[in-house]
Amino acid sequence: MLAHPERFFEDRFGLTPSAMERLLGSSLAGRVDHADLYLEYRVSEALVLEEGAVKKASRHLSQGAGVRAQSGERTGYAHTDEISLPNLEEAARQARAIAAHARTSAVVSIDRGRQPHDLYSLAEPPLAADLGRKLELLRSVDAAARAWDPRVRQVIASLGSEEVVVLIATPSGLTVGDVRPLTRLNVTVIAEDGGRREIGSHGGGGRVPLDFFLEAERWRRFATEAARQAVLNLAAVDAPAGTLTVVLGPGWPGILLHEAVGHGLEGDFNRKGTSAFSGRLGQKVASELVTVVDDGTLANRRGSLNVDDEGTATGRNVLIENGILRGYLQDLLNARLMGMEPTGNGRRESFAHPPMPRMTNTFMLAGQDDPEEIIRSVPRGLYAVNFGGGQVDITSGKFVFSASEAYLIEDGRVTAPVKGATLIGNGPEALTRISRVGNDLQLDEGVGTCGKDGQSVPVGVGLPTIRIDGMTVGGTQV
Repeated sequence: MLAHPERFFEDRFGLTPSAMERLLGSSLAGRVDHADLYLEYRVSEALVLEEGAVKKASRHLSQGAGVRAQSGERTGYAHTDEISLPNLEEAARQARAIAAHARTSAVVSIDRGRQPHDLYSLAEPPLAADLGRKLELLRSVDAAARAWDPRVRQVIASLGSEEVVVLIATPSGLTVGDVRPLTRLNVTVIAEDGGRREIGSHGGGGRVPLDFFLEAERWRRFATEAARQAVLNLAAVDAPAGTLTVVLGPGWPGILLHEAVGHGLEGDFNRKGTSAFSGRLGQKVASELVTVVDDGTLANRRGSLNVDDEGTATGRNVLIENGILRGYLQDLLNARLMGMEPTGNGRRESFAHPPMPRMTNTFMLAGQDDPEEIIRSVPRGLYAVNFGGGQVDITSGKFVFSASEAYLIEDGRVTAPVKGATLIGNGPEALTRISRVGNDLQLDEGVGTCGKDGQSVPVGVGLPTIRIDGMTVGGTQV
């Protein structure tokens, strides 16, 4: 967090406090229900090593500002990549004009006095690390993946880092600043045997320094895990199809929870009545074994923020508790219109986008069951431990997800790896079919990126081992 964010207006963006006061006071104050100014300065770096050679090395700088005005349900938003007082005043006029003539709505009192956090102060931000050390890391990853198995044919190792300085100001005098580091190491491996080619990938990161990947040679685990997946898939058999008991492994399979359930708990979908969870607060929506939390306060996690992109401190929000729906994820607009408190989930991809309710780190809490016992309880089923892409319909809750690593469960034992398995179902219904929850909650390694309405933001997911009864599995087995 910035201890004195107002000083950064002039130092980073060339705007004096008096200019800020003129902009916010003359252009926006008292004319709309809510208004704010969002300033952003971003530096990003990408390094890619392919076939042992550096294929990409780039650094990009961008900055800009967005001005938002809200009146009733209408939002006006204008942005510029040239930060000057005349440009910002014009953006404010446009935003106010768009928001004009809106229907009136009650304005609820919002407590924004929660103390911001300090979740990712780093001695050395990832962008500041020596370039030679970064390239050495990528070469080490390449060598480790190739050494895993002679069938490894191709390795792509990439390291992406960024640092974003943001400042949010409102006519009421709120000024909040944040400096957000982010880095991710990713490894993709292609293995080949007898003309068959398969792919594996692994990676991780967060709001962490470069040394994070060096701790206990974490980078080596990323490399060998990607190689292991690729080689494993060479021996995979066709997945069965039909209604099966499905066991999801811990960690990254929480992406299914994120997509099939999490989006349906965001405030905008529920205010508009387009979510399968709309109007169901206080009702049972899941098995009593299920408690789902969205927590943006976990130190150094990819989805964490000191404050959201509206200046509200992030929090730990219980969405479903023992099967009962307790709350939605809210930004300022939807909280005001729904008569609720904001939850610190107003997020945006950049200054060119208005904020909306988004997840941070979303996961299911651990239960009491031994994960091995959960497997032993399944006479025939599917054990899915890694996922690729998926599609979700927020209104109906229907989803389709492809498993990139899955196994047959036969007589309570994990047996052959399978390929081509898809999970098909309905998010709210799947929650009611959870019959066992393991005691092994894991968060993902730090690779999640969530898309919504054309905007992408970094997120985290998590899950303990869970058993879901009666799930439809699409397979390739004839």
